[in-house]
Amino acid sequence: MSDKALQRIVIVGGGTAGWMTAAPLALRLGKSCQVTLIESADIGTVGVGEATLPSIRYYNLALGLDGADFVRRTQATFKLGIEFKDWGHRGNRFFHGFGDFGPAIDNRPAYLYWLHLARQFPDMPSYEAWSMTTAMARANRFIPPYGEQGTVTSGYSYAFHFDASLYAAYLREYAMERGVQRIEATIDGVDQHPETGFITAVRLTDGRRVEGDLFIDCSGFRGLLIEGVYKAGYEDWSAMLPCNSAQAVPCARVEPLTPYTTSTASSAGWTWRIPLQHRTGNGHVYCNSFISDAEAARVLLTGLDERALDEPRQLRFTTGRRRKSWIKNCVAIGLSGGFLEPLESTSINMIENAVGWLLQYFPDRDFRPALAEEFNRLVAQRYEYVRDFVILHYKVTQRDDSEFWRYCANMPVPDTLRHQIEVFRESGRVVIYDQQGFSVSSHVSILMGLGVTPQAGDPLIDLMDQQALHLHFTRMRDTIQRAAGAMPGHAAFIAKQIGTAAA
Repeated sequence: MSDKALQRIVIVGGGTAGWMTAAPLALRLGKSCQVTLIESADIGTVGVGEATLPSIRYYNLALGLDGADFVRRTQATFKLGIEFKDWGHRGNRFFHGFGDFGPAIDNRPAYLYWLHLARQFPDMPSYEAWSMTTAMARANRFIPPYGEQGTVTSGYSYAFHFDASLYAAYLREYAMERGVQRIEATIDGVDQHPETGFITAVRLTDGRRVEGDLFIDCSGFRGLLIEGVYKAGYEDWSAMLPCNSAQAVPCARVEPLTPYTTSTASSAGWTWRIPLQHRTGNGHVYCNSFISDAEAARVLLTGLDERALDEPRQLRFTTGRRRKSWIKNCVAIGLSGGFLEPLESTSINMIENAVGWLLQYFPDRDFRPALAEEFNRLVAQRYEYVRDFVILHYKVTQRDDSEFWRYCANMPVPDTLRHQIEVFRESGRVVIYDQQGFSVSSHVSILMGLGVTPQAGDPLIDLMDQQALHLHFTRMRDTIQRAAGAMPGHAAFIAKQIGTAAA
């Protein structure tokens, strides 16, 4: 081992971010480096990030977690996507699923052909009829993708809903079994090198001093190290994402156990519903300039499908990101690095990305600046791309029934997002800036779900046999319906999986 190799890593803060960082570090570094995590029972975690993106499966796989054990220990359910209600206009309902609208034809996405056929055949069913995940979700069915590549049963994906506190505890056990030292304490101060400004240690209220080479800030919104020590600065995106408050409350399990998240637009924001095995997570994200906290709580509680198990928990936030997430020997991961409201379940995915990039650009004790620069570039870019996708849900709206929605319709948006909307509106094509982020089909789901109808289509599709194309889509729709109907129910699949093989 090089004499410049890191020997001590200190993670400040536990919760989902802290333990999702500690687990892969413990796996990769083994005994070559001591990883210490400091968390305090007196400082709560946000703990409402219970819905995920499909990438969580690959994070779990990289750790070697047993799928059935994970589902059992975290009270997890499966997630095919998000059902949106009252977005775009009251009474609207559409599904953003983790999959396409049928296999591509001549290297062109299937939705472009649907757009063409919808102009030619007035009785053409909705584009969602060609979404495998939508058909499964509507029927409360679930099974992992199967079959040959290019078939309707292989062209979708899935994620999980889980109890975030149980997931953090699960990873804590995993990490500590692999050598991570846990210290339960509160940090009282930070020591820095007098010349370089690098953090040398954190001081605890009980008088102990914990030294390290690399310090990872998982302290949440306050950013104890990245902001408290290094004054990283914060890009405030409130003008484009005005929601700044949330209330969360669990309720009893709701039947049937749906394999999707539900997001319902309200007069000043939106509410979520996340089904778990043992309970249902609920919340209301809103802007307190347009609704009082008391009224927001009333909206949340009256919308519950079952009895509340607790009182609503109040959260405040400012949407945006740190100007830098890696400064000297300090790296911010999780809420300490930035926050985007959980509309598309991106919070845990942002942790996955940051941990992955930290391992990709892992430093030695020289802490070469180029590594931090590239990490910061990737983090900033991902935050901005996700920001644009979330703004899209608010900006493209026909709702004018409240001051909040009128503000959203007229608010400024980034030029990158404006270009995406214009290109789709004019031609039906989707501009993708981030090939590792939300896909073409995700953008199509939101744009078309919100009522954006392209003014023109793909002229090359005009050259195809229209009747043959229509027959192809009819057969594919029937195949999707038969396949979904033959799948087990979501709850039945979970019961079988946690009792036998890995999920």
